[in-house]
Amino acid sequence: MKCGKTFDEKMIEDPAAEKYPACSECWKEWTTYAVMVMNEMRLDMSLPEHRKALRKYEKVFFGLEKGEGELQKNPDKRP
Repeated sequence: MKCGKTFDEKMIEDPAAEKYPACSECWKEWTTYAVMVMNEMRLDMSLPEHRKALRKYEKVFFGLEKGEGELQKNPDKRP
C-alpha cells in the first residue's frame, strides 16, 4: 500500500480503485497524477499501447513495479 493507511472500500467512489489497496487520498492523488502523465506524454486512451503505458505508471505509482531509471534504495543488497 502506498501510504500505509487502512483501506476503506466505502470511501472510494471510483470502481477502478478496487484494483489496488489504496486509501481515498492516494487514489485521488493518482487520478490527478494520471491526468498529468496523459497530458505530458500526450497519451491517447483510444490506443492500446497508450493505455498500457498509463497502466505501467499506475503500477509504479502504487509501488507494484519499479520505475525505469529509479534508484535502488539499498544498492548493495541483491534481490
